[in-house]
Formats: sequence, structure tokens, C-alpha cells
Amino acid sequence: MNLEALQALTLAITQERSVQRVMQGVVDGLTGEDICYALARIWVKGPGDLCGECRFQDVCPNRNECLHLMASAGRSDSETGERWTRVDGGFRRFPLGHRKVGRIGATGESLLLHNLAEKNDWIADRAWAERERIRSFAGHPLVFRGEVLGVLGIFCRAGIDDTAFRWLRVFADHAAIAIANARAFEEIDRLRRELELENDLLRAEIMDTVADSEIVGSGPRVRQMLEQIELVAKTEAAVLIQGESGTGKELVARALHRRSRRADRPLIKVNCAAIPRELFESEFFGHVKGAFTGAVRDRVGRFQLADRGTLFLDEVGEIPLDLQSKLLRVLQEGEFERIGEASTRKVNVRVIAATNRDLQREAREGRFREDLYFRLGVFPISVPPLRDRTGDIPELVSHFLKESARRLGVAEPGVSRADLERLKAHPWPGNIRELGHAVERAVIMARGGRADFRLLVDHAPGATPERPRPSTEPADVHRDADVRAQQISNIRRALHQTDGRIYGPGGAAELLGIPPTTLASRVKRWKIEL
Repeated sequence: MNLEALQALTLAITQERSVQRVMQGVVDGLTGEDICYALARIWVKGPGDLCGECRFQDVCPNRNECLHLMASAGRSDSETGERWTRVDGGFRRFPLGHRKVGRIGATGESLLLHNLAEKNDWIADRAWAERERIRSFAGHPLVFRGEVLGVLGIFCRAGIDDTAFRWLRVFADHAAIAIANARAFEEIDRLRRELELENDLLRAEIMDTVADSEIVGSGPRVRQMLEQIELVAKTEAAVLIQGESGTGKELVARALHRRSRRADRPLIKVNCAAIPRELFESEFFGHVKGAFTGAVRDRVGRFQLADRGTLFLDEVGEIPLDLQSKLLRVLQEGEFERIGEASTRKVNVRVIAATNRDLQREAREGRFREDLYFRLGVFPISVPPLRDRTGDIPELVSHFLKESARRLGVAEPGVSRADLERLKAHPWPGNIRELGHAVERAVIMARGGRADFRLLVDHAPGATPERPRPSTEPADVHRDADVRAQQISNIRRALHQTDGRIYGPGGAAELLGIPPTTLASRVKRWKIEL
């Protein structure tokens, strides 16, 4: 045995921080020109996962754990010179306690076989051993801090003497340390990435939230809603928040989280309307590196980030039908798998969902799973539109004036009684969100310490200056298809004027006076080309 080469290999693997590179480095080094064993392989302990197709399923004593082949190197001595690098062949799993590799993994004891021709019962593939003239086998457990991590197996065409066997045991101990250290580095890196992602999400949540995040209003509809929040907040029940766009469904979700027993854990928001269809599963459950094209590193899903906290699924009606079964599973069983990962992960998440759709009707018409609807809607809360709570407009205007003035760094302007009456008479198709934007514009344009809402309300994009007076003439009734055609035409004109831009100041959503998420949803649903 070339001890200098073995020492150099030991030094090389201890400097690696990837578990797979450590293991592949071990087997490549042992079968290279300097040391030159016929075949070297590493199996590590893992959960039973391929039991139905494993060649040893009939003799497996315990399907909860077995040895997984993770690295292989060597070369045939025949004219083909075939390389033995596959880890998905017939010996990719070994039951603990079965044959020589399983025995080493189960007992933690090394094994040296000097003459395999005499002990051919130990060889699972006798034809291969005879064809390749394999004479001896050395197997060592990979032990770290008293725990058997796996097995290092070496096949040799020559004899392995006791001295070489002892040196291989020393090397196997160093390999086990290198594997354990690489696992620790990978875990640290994974936790760091999770923390970075969670921080990014939390920072985004803070930016999207008004300063105190409280629900403003004292009218009967708001009081009824607050009573419902107090009733359900401290339970673990799923809540479905229903209401038009811009009514403040996210504020209700935040209020539920703050009053819950999970308030010290994160509230993770997922805007289901903003996720491309092909990325839903990765966004929810995460993926492992290499799971698909573009998966250059592991990604943590929102369910894992929300573990022991709350997950807010905004616009839940936008979730594709084929993914809803997976969502239902994690809600019912608390289990999921990352894309490209065989192991199952457990989470403890409370789900709050919100929608501006009639999910009950969607379920009846087959566009939303009925069982998922019932699972999400254990406790429904309805958020009233602004037109049904006009008595709260003075409080809301006062709140938005203070917030806008503080954010813009200007003195808070006053508002006249006539302006308040005009605001109360406005239909507010964009609800509270639209009112907040109108107030902010009024603060920007304030003159003489007074906010003037006449221009902003009477001529706002998409607004109706005043309610039409009742007429004794019978009103024309328009077919739904005609109304939709008009809406599509109006959206196309807005997109044309804004060069296809939906979001931000001057975007099509602002021009139409509707939330950007609502416009994006309509563009997608009606297949309007940008």
C-alpha cells in the first residue's frame, strides 16, 4: 500500500465542505493509480425508501432504515475498461445486517476477507467476482462520535494484508470525520440561506404594512368582524377571509396572527396571484439543487419558513387545480416533500386564506376542490366593502392623513365637512386601498393647510363623479358577455397607454382605479395580450 498517497488523500478530503464531494473523493482516490483498488464504495444510513423494488426486500429485517449507496469508483479489468461509477444499480440499497456490507453497518465492526473464492457465500454477485478476479474484500464502518454513519467497502484483485487493513481503518475514521464535518457545513449553509430568505420575506412584509397595522373603523360591520377575529384568533382553526379587492383582508390576517398563540413566530405571506403556474410547487414546498433546469441551489418553501407560525395564502383561488391536492395533504397531515427530494418533511403551520372569489361556487363548478374549500373555510370571515361602511370613512380619512403626512414628511392637512360628504358619496370600487391612494394624493396636492379632494375624487381614473339619480325610465340591461367585452376593451386601452405596465405609479392598474393584483388576475384569466 502507498501510505504517502493515502495520507495525501486524507488531507484532501478533510478540506472539502460538500458531503458528496468528500465521499466521491474517497472512492476516486482509493481506486486511482496511486492506491489502485479494483472497486471502492460508500454506503450511508438512510430511511427505507425503495423497499418495493429492492432486490433484498424479502430478507430485509427493518424497512425503516437501510444503507444507501452514495459513491462508487473503479474500473473493469476487461477490454471494455467499464467504469463502475453508478449508484443506481442492484446494490444501491443494503438491509442492515444482511451480507457483509449490511453486517458492518449493523454491528460497527470491520471485516476482512482474504480469499473470496473460499468464502463465496459472502459475494452477492459471484459471476462478477470471478470475471474480475476479485480475491479480497475489506470493509470498515464510518464511525463518528460513536455513531455508525455508513460503510466503506473495498474490493481488491490482490490480497489485503493485516497492515494495509489497519491503515484502511484509520483512513475510514478520518473519512467519517470529513463526512460529519461536511454535513455540518451544509446544514449551516442551509440554515443561513433559510434565515436570509426569511429576513427578506419579513422585510417585505414590513414594507407592505401600515405603521400600526390596526383595523380602523367603529361601525356595526367592523365591530362584528372584530368579534369574529377575537373568537377564532386563539384557536388553531383555518380561517377563510372573503371580500372584494382592497377591503383590507391582509389586515384581518395580521390581526388574527397577532392575537394567536403563534404571535411570536413569523407570519409568512404568499400572493398566489403573483406566482407563475410552473413555480407554485417550488414556492410552496421548496426544491433541492438540480431538481429541474434552473435549480442551481436548494430552496426553502414557504410552508417550511412558516413552521410553528402562520401562513397567509392571499388570492388562494388562483392556486392551480392540479396542485390543490398537494396543498390539501400538507394541511391535513402536516407533511410534504421538496421537489427532487425523497424524504418527507413535517411542519406545524396554521393557514389563513383570503380570496375575492366565490369559492363555494367555484367548487360547485369544478374549478376549485370542494374538500380543500371546506378545509380552508372552517371559519369564514367576511370583510365588508367600503360602500357598506361609509360611516367609517371619516375615521379612515383621518388615519390615512396622519400616515401619509408622516411618510411624506409634511404637515398634516385638514379636511372640510363638504369633502368628507363627497368622499362618503363616492362608490369606491377600489375600496379602502383606493381611498388610501386618494388621501395620499390629496396630501401631496394640499394647499393652505387643507386637502382638496374634488379633483381627485370627481376625476380619478375609473371613478364615477356622482351617483346617478333614480330614473322613472326602465334601465337598459346589458348581457354579461357584452359587459365583459367592454371590460376587456377598457383594459387593452389602459395597457396600450401605459406600454403594458401594470404595477407602479402611472401603471394600468392605477389608471383603471383597481388593485394591480386584480388587474393581473383579469389579464391572465381573460388571456389579454400585453
